[in-house]
Amino acid sequence: MIEKIIGELFVIGFDGKVVPKSIKKLIHDYHIGGIILFTRNIGSPDEVLRLTASLQKEARDAGYERPLLICVDQENGTVRRLGEGTTIFPGGMTIGASDSEENAYQVGYASGTELRALGINWNLAPVVDVNVNPDNPVIGVRSYGESPERVARLAKAAVKGMQDAGVVTTLKHFPGHGDTKVDSHLALPVIPHSIERLEEIELRPFQASLESDVIMSAHIYFPALEPEADKPATLSKAVLTGLLREKLGYTGLITTDCMEMNAISETIGTEKGVVAALQAGVDLAMVSHTLQRQVGALQEVKAAVESGELSRESILTSAERIRRVKDTYINWNNTSIDSGAKVPSFVGGNDHRKLAKEAYRRGVTMVYNHGLIPIDSSSNIVVVTPEASAQSAAEDPSHATVRLYDAVRSYQPNAKNIALTSDWTEEDIHEQVEQWKQYDAVIFGVQYLAQQPMQQLLLETLAASDIPVIAIVMRSPYDVALLPELHTCICTYEVSSPALEVAVSAVFGEEEILGMLPVTIKSNQIKRI
Repeated sequence: MIEKIIGELFVIGFDGKVVPKSIKKLIHDYHIGGIILFTRNIGSPDEVLRLTASLQKEARDAGYERPLLICVDQENGTVRRLGEGTTIFPGGMTIGASDSEENAYQVGYASGTELRALGINWNLAPVVDVNVNPDNPVIGVRSYGESPERVARLAKAAVKGMQDAGVVTTLKHFPGHGDTKVDSHLALPVIPHSIERLEEIELRPFQASLESDVIMSAHIYFPALEPEADKPATLSKAVLTGLLREKLGYTGLITTDCMEMNAISETIGTEKGVVAALQAGVDLAMVSHTLQRQVGALQEVKAAVESGELSRESILTSAERIRRVKDTYINWNNTSIDSGAKVPSFVGGNDHRKLAKEAYRRGVTMVYNHGLIPIDSSSNIVVVTPEASAQSAAEDPSHATVRLYDAVRSYQPNAKNIALTSDWTEEDIHEQVEQWKQYDAVIFGVQYLAQQPMQQLLLETLAASDIPVIAIVMRSPYDVALLPELHTCICTYEVSSPALEVAVSAVFGEEEILGMLPVTIKSNQIKRI
């Protein structure tokens, strides 16, 4: 039946930690090829394994010859889906700051083994976008950095690590999302560069890792590649077939990013967009959230095949590519359908936590230190903690909690915590700084400085006082360029607890941190480094 061949080309998502009836119906009626999980589906490791086993059992009962592809965005760092009971590994820019292919491989491998142990066989990582735009609202620290050569090397090592762990890998977002000022979850970005510039920067990491199993398209318009105005790469035959397949010679799978993102859903529409993406050359279409759109897109594709708008041959070719990837990694002998199966002890275990800590130590960066640290654990310390906030729709707010105070308190239990909120006034700032003059040092958690005028004013007021200040830049390293003259600055590139713990251990002299900035900071700022 054509419905079941079409279904193989779809990756769908749903709410909850159990398989809903609607998804069971799509599995039985359409033989959906893949499932995408988000934090809304993730509980304890036991719950995740129970969910994935239940999904696979449903597929087995529906007569699938091959298991489902089950994927997540486990980029690590700021964009990750696994939580409780699993290991928190460093993300792209922290790995980039280590400039270590061994780091990239080991983290990729360990991440892959935890995913496979939980029944997840496909990772939507690594990000190979070259972040050359300090104002990029959606990539930023998800990237390995601004150097195409470094991004290419580290991504290649990460791909090898995940594949060795038995996980399908994904390079994203083709042909490059690193030089945008618009989040494609919200609108359609445009990258106006020439093909020569794209070949020099954006395309190089993709070319270096064409052995990746999957490449994800970007919902971005590239005028140099696509003649039709405002047609994103996801819908462009010139980009996906002409450039990626024919010019670069890529033979693996091409998947869309989610077709419910505004760059698609608010323009051509999700349902028609899926047809256009398949016409352009994608093999897998992701419709991650809404049942109505999932069913609508399936029906739209079926109608397009029956009318000849979409060729049956192209559908069969994509289905065959999907089967080849599945046959490389998964079968019914290595896929659990037992909802009572036990999670292996290495998931979230000591060995992986030690590996992660060492990877963080090699990535977290001492940008400058004017003799203030190490500080004594008996010092009187104020910790300034900003409000928790995710940078983009790609992140999960549940992973944005800032635990800087907890990290400091493990060394100095009497440290004072100050929660910096958006409703602070100038009067509040001057009053607080006056009170802090009795303390030996202020440890200041910095994030989103360009969008936080009160945070900037507080830092400037502190810099004008005699209070020693240690800035821990917890997100974008570009915030370093906005800091006033301070005593010490450390970049962690993410707010994850292990990153902050390593930074704080350096503040108290327990650990030496080894990272180097993987992006360029304005020259008038780096004179202190």
